[in-house]
Amino acid sequence: MMCWCLSGIPLAIAVLTLGCAQADEATAASTAKPFSVKTTATGGALVLHDGEVIAEYIVDRANKPFLWRIVGPTGKSMTRAFPQADVPGESTDHVHQRGLTFGHQGVAGFDTWAEPASYLGGKHSATLLDRLGAIRHVGYRTLAGGRTAVIHARNEICDAANKPLLEEERRMTFSIASGTRIIDVDIDLIASHGPVKLADMKDAGVFIRVPDGMAVDRKLGGSIVNANGEQDAEAWGKHATWVDYHGPVEGELLGIAILNHPSSFRHPTAWHVRTYGLFCANPFGMKQMNPNAESGAVSLEAGQWIGLRHRFIFHVGDETQARIAAAYETYAAETVPPLSVP
Repeated sequence: MMCWCLSGIPLAIAVLTLGCAQADEATAASTAKPFSVKTTATGGALVLHDGEVIAEYIVDRANKPFLWRIVGPTGKSMTRAFPQADVPGESTDHVHQRGLTFGHQGVAGFDTWAEPASYLGGKHSATLLDRLGAIRHVGYRTLAGGRTAVIHARNEICDAANKPLLEEERRMTFSIASGTRIIDVDIDLIASHGPVKLADMKDAGVFIRVPDGMAVDRKLGGSIVNANGEQDAEAWGKHATWVDYHGPVEGELLGIAILNHPSSFRHPTAWHVRTYGLFCANPFGMKQMNPNAESGAVSLEAGQWIGLRHRFIFHVGDETQARIAAAYETYAAETVPPLSVP
């Protein structure tokens, strides 16, 4: 059997090496392009890469801040548009599932997961609205660009009367690696205003609402798989170091992986990941997601805090093609810089 060679190297190997080198060069060139962060007229912030907006941190359109219009590695939007924008044929359920954010349905009895439109017209809407809280944007500790972009925001989790219950430090770090776009979301919940209890609730945690095309229920090829190999509905409520949600987005197979860092509260976290498109890392709702488990309620004394550490990877292909298992090992070996705590 003949094998063409290039300077003594088999051609197949030479082509593969050349392809890898070109991919590495492309990644290096993309990574070298600068990030920048600009504030908006409404107090939010835009994240730009090489001058193009790739995400917006919105602080004035709901009862909690959120990231939206997150642009993936191929230029496609990686979150559902609703309720920020109307897209024909897109789902309109769960109005409170906006982009990428954090919420909890039971902070000292108050709900920051839902918002007023979630309950309007419901059987118990008046009672539920009475306990609807909010996560209020206070200001920024850091807005920085360069080789990465950083938005470090200060928030207060409040009751229905706008009384602060918890302090929240939220740092979002944007970067690019191996053809993926990455957002590290680090959150500290600090009992700065006295003791507080976080209830056992399935609707709690750091979450993103994926594009409709990815949703398993759309039956367009969407899939959920976790680090243990559990898939789709079987992944709900299970503990795992990472979960990947992938499917078609405007004609391309794209995915979102969320990795749970070993230093995160109750690692490996449980996952409130739904086949209709909700993708949430939830270390709080132990018993609501598994009746045989102990309660996941957390009581913080004054000055105590817990930290949530997650990496969101926006990638091409499925979890195997994106090498999510290897990406988790890399992330797990990293030391997450601390946030400001008392």
